Amino acid sequence: MPGSEPKRNLVPDVKNQVEIQVGLVGDAQVGKTSLMVKYVQNIFDEEYTQTLGVNFLKRKINLRSTDIVFSLMDLGGQREFINMLPLASVGSSAIIFLFDLTRPETLDSVKEWYRQVYGLNNLAIPILVGTKYDLFIDMDKEYQKQISHTVLEYAQVMNAPIVFSSTAKSINIQKIFKIALSKIFNLTLTIPEITRTGDPLLIYRKFGNQNRNPTNVSASPVFSSQSSSISPPKSKGTTAS
Repeated sequence: MPGSEPKRNLVPDVKNQVEIQVGLVGDAQVGKTSLMVKYVQNIFDEEYTQTLGVNFLKRKINLRSTDIVFSLMDLGGQREFINMLPLASVGSSAIIFLFDLTRPETLDSVKEWYRQVYGLNNLAIPILVGTKYDLFIDMDKEYQKQISHTVLEYAQVMNAPIVFSSTAKSINIQKIFKIALSKIFNLTLTIPEITRTGDPLLIYRKFGNQNRNPTNVSASPVFSSQSSSISPPKSKGTTAS
């Protein structure tokens, strides 16, 4: 009709999409599934559910003109699932090594998890994540100091950023994956670091960079079987189980 606006063909915005696989490994009951579900679905379930084999979830985020799809692979921590470790390791751009801040034996286990993963994929960015920070802050101050010192030693050997987190209290969950993204794509991250003992540590600037050169773990005294153990934790008061 006269005076009507001509029809225009609408050109859809063109976006790139990149899929990134991230593996989550660590002992049973350290909070791998809880972390994954909290990040993807923003849900925290206090009921413990054992992972049988590998759990898998995806989350899409936007980075400038690119959609980033995180494919998260959560491996059950029981030793009978070790044969499935390649599913969480091979092809992953980052591996998150989780341990329970209130159970020092789970931090000690990181040494073997790292050896196993590194043998399958020595190019993935390692990230060292301590869980259950909300319970850790009620522990004895000397224990907190010991754990923080040992974690820093591990991070230096692994060349891995450090994050202390809590899914129950939503502490540092999003930041774990922001750090992973920044290391994978060599992006500048402006999140302030947290380095004081007793606080939820967040140390990433000098670890996990693309020109990283992890120490030979077999030769490292920190990762040797003779390395000193951490004293059992003491509670300042009554804490949740």
